[in-house]
Amino acid sequence: IYTLSLHDALPICYARRVAVSGNYAYVADYESGLQVIDISDPINPEIVGSVDTPGNATEVAVLGNYAYVADKIGLRVIDISDPASPTIVWNASGHAFGVAVLGDYLYVTGLTGLYVYGLVLPDSPYLKGSVDMPGYAVDVAVKNSYAYVADYKAGLQVIDINDPHAPVIKGTVDISDVYYVTVSGAYAYVADQSGLHVVDISNISSVTNPTIVKSVYMPGEVNGVIVSGNYAYVADESGLQVIDISDPTDPRIVGTVDTPGYAFRVTVSGSYAYVADDESGLQVIDISDPSNPEIVGSVDTPGYADSVTVSGNYAYVADYESGLQVIDISDPSNPEI
Repeated sequence: IYTLSLHDALPICYARRVAVSGNYAYVADYESGLQVIDISDPINPEIVGSVDTPGNATEVAVLGNYAYVADKIGLRVIDISDPASPTIVWNASGHAFGVAVLGDYLYVTGLTGLYVYGLVLPDSPYLKGSVDMPGYAVDVAVKNSYAYVADYKAGLQVIDINDPHAPVIKGTVDISDVYYVTVSGAYAYVADQSGLHVVDISNISSVTNPTIVKSVYMPGEVNGVIVSGNYAYVADESGLQVIDISDPTDPRIVGTVDTPGYAFRVTVSGSYAYVADDESGLQVIDISDPSNPEIVGSVDTPGYADSVTVSGNYAYVADYESGLQVIDISDPSNPEI
């Protein structure tokens, strides 16, 4: 229904990640920092505020009146209470690639470490503890008393965060080139370039000695994964792979669909998977029959669809050089910019 080019506000813009909270979308815009976009009227989204960050904004998490931006050369805390005038209120130098918020704590992957910040004062995080990683920490998922870090060079690191002052690596799974992790139930799902690995984290013993219970290798290079119900949905360079994980010890590819582009990210809402498909825009895939996923709608975005999130009847696509695309998906078979 509408295209919003971030070039309208800044000369060089590469929309990489997007988070939606209430009536606003928050775009990590790589070279141009954080863009705040009013989406209360999805037909006419407007950039209402922006703030340039010193480095390259790669990830954003939103909690209340604050956006936490991983900026490659540091963590930035941005006050978004006035969307028209977002303001950097706090900085931490160093590397920052991934960021996750859970409760009163912020978890940041920063190249060679995991950093735990307290958020009692959300505008002034204080470093409570950190732990060095053996390789390069790029992604983090948190559940209960553990953080699961995707370490590109050293595999999955399982970190006990019971004492935020002294997080401790309790277990490691050696997986090469791992860069994405998500947790669902008693298992961690870890993606490397070649496939999806299911890791048992069901109890203390398995957490301190995590074991790959099964691996599923994809036909193409893996870019993203999401777990919904009894299925994992993997975006790889050949399209969407649907994996039955009802028995996590025996995951199986039960369905596949070749997308016309290069599938980067996937999200699921209801009976549909939404794939950010690079130069081929957004692909809408009916997954009501997981063994026979079908592309039922698509819309070609002007740029290169890098990631997607869904809220209500709209999909929000970070479209790299072409900014944020707001797409009406009320009729999934006919999505419209």
